[in-house]
Amino acid sequence: MVNREQLHGQWNEVKGRLREHWGQLTENDLQRARGSAEQLVGVVQQKTGATRNEVENFLNGILDPSFGEKVSAAAQQYGEAAQQAYSDTADYMKHACADAAAVTEDYAERFVHTVKSRPKESIAIAFGLGIAAGALFFFGKRR
Repeated sequence: MVNREQLHGQWNEVKGRLREHWGQLTENDLQRARGSAEQLVGVVQQKTGATRNEVENFLNGILDPSFGEKVSAAAQQYGEAAQQAYSDTADYMKHACADAAAVTEDYAERFVHTVKSRPKESIAIAFGLGIAAGALFFFGKRR
């Protein structure tokens, strides 16, 4: 968090950047909080609806030159983690699809084998299923 000395030392810059970022802040608003980082955060929160964390991060970015580099490094780490998670998910999905294709292929081969080895029973089953589906369709439409 910003301390009193930092705030006093760069008050004009802080004031200008705050008003540039949050246009609804007036000179009176900022004068009420002059010298106190806690009051400044409270005034900005009250006037803009910004979160405490957002205001503190903004102030740290103004007053700590390395803060932007730290935020950038953290963002890069999160981006790399997200990319790795995406890659892991893509690999998992590729393997899951390959497994599903293998199972489907196995069932298709079993089906073909059954139809070839028992053609009369297969035709009877298909005919019965057709009749049942037609009856469901026909009686479903009547309601």
